[in-house]
Amino acid sequence: MIRGKKYRETLAGKKVLVVGLGKSGKAAARVLNEEGAKVYVQDNSTSDKLDTQFLKYMDNEGIEAILGQEPDDMGKYDMLVLSPGVPSDLGFIEEAGKSGAEVIGEVELAYRISEGNFVAITGTNGKTTTTSLVGKIFEDAGMKTSVVGNIGDPVVAHAEESTSDDWLITEMSSFQLESIQDFRPRLAAILNITPDHLNRHKTMEAYAEAKANVMKNQTEDDYFIYNKDDDMVREIAENAEAKTIAFSRKGGNDAGAYLCDNKIIVIDGSGTEHFVCNREDIRIIGDHNVENVLAATALAYFAGIKPEVIGDSIRDFAGVEHRIEFCGRVDDVEYYNDSKGTNTDAAIIALKALDKDIILIAGGDAKSQDFDEFASMLKGRVHALILLGRDAGIIEEAALKHGFNDIYRCKDMPECVRKASELARPGDKVLLSPACASWDMYDNFEQRGKHFKNCIKELLR
Repeated sequence: MIRGKKYRETLAGKKVLVVGLGKSGKAAARVLNEEGAKVYVQDNSTSDKLDTQFLKYMDNEGIEAILGQEPDDMGKYDMLVLSPGVPSDLGFIEEAGKSGAEVIGEVELAYRISEGNFVAITGTNGKTTTTSLVGKIFEDAGMKTSVVGNIGDPVVAHAEESTSDDWLITEMSSFQLESIQDFRPRLAAILNITPDHLNRHKTMEAYAEAKANVMKNQTEDDYFIYNKDDDMVREIAENAEAKTIAFSRKGGNDAGAYLCDNKIIVIDGSGTEHFVCNREDIRIIGDHNVENVLAATALAYFAGIKPEVIGDSIRDFAGVEHRIEFCGRVDDVEYYNDSKGTNTDAAIIALKALDKDIILIAGGDAKSQDFDEFASMLKGRVHALILLGRDAGIIEEAALKHGFNDIYRCKDMPECVRKASELARPGDKVLLSPACASWDMYDNFEQRGKHFKNCIKELLR
């Protein structure tokens, strides 16, 4: 397939409908407009709920907006570009496909218009931490690097100007991977697969299949990095066309990155071991973060970065916001923001990392998850569970089933934090790890985490 400038030239005059006006949709519409496409946009929100600055941009540029309703006459479009949150099985989208329109996602568009090298990182948990660390390692190695995707800036916003010297370190969700066609990363990684987004994907098999798309177009010239300790990921790796590179906390002797005798080592293609750093050098807490470091090590090393550079970057890396983020100490009680813990597995990881003496704040949009395993982890670790949000009752029911009764229901985050401070004893850890999405009360997990941190600041006054 053609990429870069040659592909961008094919966009001139094409009628393209961008579906969804989040960050990705707005960035895609701008790029398509700059390349001479006839751009249309659709969003279920009405104009009073959208970015006024972007509305002015569309009006000035003659971009037709279909707001608060579904579009009709789907036969007039040459292409649809879907934002990550838009399901591809919507009626009007399927109608466009039957009428001959090409239906792709924002990441696919970004890949096509770019000439850069992609590193694609996916998995249920750990994506943001791993992507951030990989980006830091690449930058520390002096490589032209952009950290993009589900982590922050839309991929398409950095793709247009990228050259063959650029590296786009891309965090990818299952939603983004659903709609790829030709996307081919030089290096791809699946960190783990546990139940999540089943309200969208319906089954674990469909969810895993979406994740596996990250390596479906790779060839033997590329690298696929996989978690050898995860059964489902290991099974996916068996079908890889790329060179498979393992990582494991249990050690190993194949090409890859391993924890051996509390040392992070990498084994090259000839079987030679290279020391990267000691486990105690890792500043981010928890066994799960050892896995994230191993994945980042493998990605960086097989991209050509020296082990000593990787080790220095790991020693300097302090983690990311909203992922078991230490927020301060009030009256000898520590507060941790894990708002990015939007599923039960992420919350379990946070509970294991902090170990015990925890007051847990959880709840929100349950996304059709089963909370049985999560509830079984409470006894012995948590001495008070504070719940909020739409599906608090589902979590409470699961906790009671497992004999955990120290449960409090609150209406909002300020009340949760006040209740936690009342219940906390010296030495306790107050942890926000919702095990749920934020959409019932907040625009995103970042907004929820920032609100939690602001509530902690109020305690200090």
